[in-house]
Amino acid sequence: MNHLDLILTLTGGLAAALALGLLTRRIGLSPIVGYLLAGILVGPHTPGFVANNALAKEMAEIGVILLMFGVGLNFHFKELLAVKRIAIPGALGQSAAATGLAMLLMRGFGWSWAEGAVFGMAIAVASTVVLTRVLSDNNHLHTRTGHIAIGWLVVEDLLTVFVLVLLPALFGPGASGGSGGLALAMLWTTLKILALVGFTFVGGGWAIPRLLSYIARTGSRELFTLAVLVIALGIAVGATKLFGVSMELGAFLAGMVVARSEFSTRAATDALPMKDAFAVLFFVSVGMLFDFQTMLATPGLILATMAIVIVGKPLAAILITAGFGYPLRTALALGAVLGQIGEFSFIVGTMGRSLGVLSDQAFNALVATALVSITLTPLLYRAAGPADRWARRRPWLARLVAGRKQHDGPAAVATREQHHAIVIGYGPVGQTMVRLLRANEIVPVVLEMNLDTVHRLHAEGITALFGDATHPETLRQAGLADARVLILTSSGPGARDLIMEARRLNPAIPIIARTAYLREAHELTNVGANSVFSGEGEVALSMTEYILQNLSATPEQIDRESERIRRELFAAPPQAGAPSPPAA
Repeated sequence: MNHLDLILTLTGGLAAALALGLLTRRIGLSPIVGYLLAGILVGPHTPGFVANNALAKEMAEIGVILLMFGVGLNFHFKELLAVKRIAIPGALGQSAAATGLAMLLMRGFGWSWAEGAVFGMAIAVASTVVLTRVLSDNNHLHTRTGHIAIGWLVVEDLLTVFVLVLLPALFGPGASGGSGGLALAMLWTTLKILALVGFTFVGGGWAIPRLLSYIARTGSRELFTLAVLVIALGIAVGATKLFGVSMELGAFLAGMVVARSEFSTRAATDALPMKDAFAVLFFVSVGMLFDFQTMLATPGLILATMAIVIVGKPLAAILITAGFGYPLRTALALGAVLGQIGEFSFIVGTMGRSLGVLSDQAFNALVATALVSITLTPLLYRAAGPADRWARRRPWLARLVAGRKQHDGPAAVATREQHHAIVIGYGPVGQTMVRLLRANEIVPVVLEMNLDTVHRLHAEGITALFGDATHPETLRQAGLADARVLILTSSGPGARDLIMEARRLNPAIPIIARTAYLREAHELTNVGANSVFSGEGEVALSMTEYILQNLSATPEQIDRESERIRRELFAAPPQAGAPSPPAA
């Protein structure tokens, strides 16, 4: 392995993913399909350029770690507790169904019960990358369905962690395989997970916020980004090296620790955008494993495995969810998004193969099933809505479709009050706006880049987020989708892009902006601001009113002249030759 190999793999894989991702998006498919096809294109089983599969998988692992860290940033214990009634039994029931079906399948092909059990555990867990990407692409990550799906997946991941620790104890060299050895292995796994959770939340909960606070005060965005990456990767590696559990679980816990501090929004906006590029490499690495010859050699095994993953698992999820009284649309969406396999399946399959429990044919069936199920999942998820509407037109399905009313509606846990206004900046104008909003019983949510100001606002009981408002994720965290108004209290070079992004995320929200110059006021109005207050214009109006008052003008004359000047200043852009803002 050399540096040229690394550069060629990275460049070739991402270039192929970009080209085919664009193509599949243009024809109405998910870009994930294009990424998988890119992996086939640069893989060893097709002619032309061949990327280094080992390097691609290592880089993809970074993407999975960062993705799990990001999921932890946006997931809280209260959300898991809110959906525990469905997530825990749902994950256990679906995993048991998948494992049981796989054991029967493998037995039918003449393989042992042990191989069937390991194979079933591999196909029981869904892909974190695929699930979060599908939910994010459809803006459902923070809905009730998204909360249930993430909680369901967390339980599956924890089960998989147990599997990864139990496999060597049951099938490794010197394994007893008896009930005593199994109980001891389960107890040891539980203790290691509890130790990791305790270390992360107690030690990390004390050290991480202090470290990030110290670095944030330096004012260096690069150092803050670097610190977040070190925390995510460091705890992920430590989880494996020190506690013997998966890096993905460690990264998830690290994200949850950061989420408990005031740095969660900035961490999500500054340090995690690169996760998308690395996550793309995960799909590319899966595509590189696809072998047409193997698929043709064992078509029955592959078709049966696909049936379990694409039909059996979703059907189990739908029945369990509907059985708990949730509406059919929620059940269909969960079934669709969980009907696939991914990174954890390959981890379990690789360990099973190294222990001599899984055959090469079984592992190749995992690869082919992952490729097909990952391709179909975005399509099936989008079909959940039409399927629900079809069912509503069938009277005999009316009761199932309706579900129990207490389960239908918005997400189980509201992250902030919907009756609120977003105030960007907390200078003199921002302070005035916050006082005005609170006096009129409107909850202000302040976005501010000064950490000390954020701390002071928290002490005063005012909701404040430490983050850059020009990032879409910061606006989402502030609750832009449900806000009554967005107020920009300071002028700056990013105001134009901020307004455009806010208008894209919430086309109906009223936007009030402040700027220094009239020319900028017209630009902000053109990109979506409803009202813009310019320093130049307001000074002109104030001086006009002052002069007229000193000339003994009547109130009617002052109002008429002020209105005329306001129309002249704000109704049309300044004429050519108007003075430009001074150079910075």
